[in-house]
Amino acid sequence: MRKKILAIGLGLVLTASVLTGCTEADQVSHNVSQEADNFNVLRRLTVINSRTDKAEFELIGAFSLDVESRHKINVVCEMDDGTYKKHIVGLNDETMYVVEDLGGAKVNKYRYEVNFLPEQIVPVTVKSDD
Repeated sequence: MRKKILAIGLGLVLTASVLTGCTEADQVSHNVSQEADNFNVLRRLTVINSRTDKAEFELIGAFSLDVESRHKINVVCEMDDGTYKKHIVGLNDETMYVVEDLGGAKVNKYRYEVNFLPEQIVPVTVKSDD
C-alpha cells in the first residue's frame, strides 16, 4: 500500500512539473504560428540581399510558410475559391529572409501580393542576326 501511495505521489509531481514547464509565451507563440499556418494572419515575407542590403522579393498576404532547408522556403497562399497557390523561394549564402506579422489590418484573407523589385533584376537584351 505504501508503494502505491509513493508511486501516485511521484506521478503527480512529474505531471505538475511537465505542465508548468510550458510558459505562457511558449503557448502564445505556438497559437500564433498555428493561426498563421491556417491562413488567418496577414504577414509580409521579404527576401533581402545581405551583400547589397536591397530587398529582392516581397510577398504580402495570409500564407503558410515552411522552411524546408536553409536554401528553400515553401509558401502556400489560399485563394477565395478554395484553391491554393504554392511558391518556392530559393535562397543562397548572400540572401536572408524576414517574415513580419502585419496583424490588425482589415484585409481580404484570400488576396495576396507578390512583388519582384525591378531594380534588382538585371535586364537582358536579346538580338537576332537577320
